[in-house]
Amino acid sequence: MRILMLGLDAAGKTTILYKLKLGQSVTTIPTVGFNVETVTYKNVKFNVWDVGGQDKIRPLWRHYYTDEARQELHRIINDREMRDAIILIFANKQDLPEAMKPHEIQEKLGLTRIRDRNWHVQPACATSGDGLYEGLTWLTSNHKL
Repeated sequence: MRILMLGLDAAGKTTILYKLKLGQSVTTIPTVGFNVETVTYKNVKFNVWDVGGQDKIRPLWRHYYTDEARQELHRIINDREMRDAIILIFANKQDLPEAMKPHEIQEKLGLTRIRDRNWHVQPACATSGDGLYEGLTWLTSNHKL
């Protein structure tokens, strides 16, 4: 299963990738370009593409505001190349008091308007691993072969 991981810089994409790959937290630096790793979970191989979120390399992610994030998400999923994609959003950093809750993310990103594909918001903490494998389980049970 191919996974494209997108998000703003410092969202925790690389930390999620290597927590899943290595089972431990690693010290990361901002990703320039992308990282590609294969993660195996419950006999399913996930080819995970972690695309850097820094400003210089993220023309799709140049906006930090909720409205623009929502518009960009909907633009991406409406692209022909993404027509068969399902959407898993890790609500990362749930260990922090100011983290948005999954229902807030769902509302702010307008996810309830997406009716042509499966989507899920998974609360998570990349450093502890909480919620990460639950997200992979959701992907495996909702992916069309």
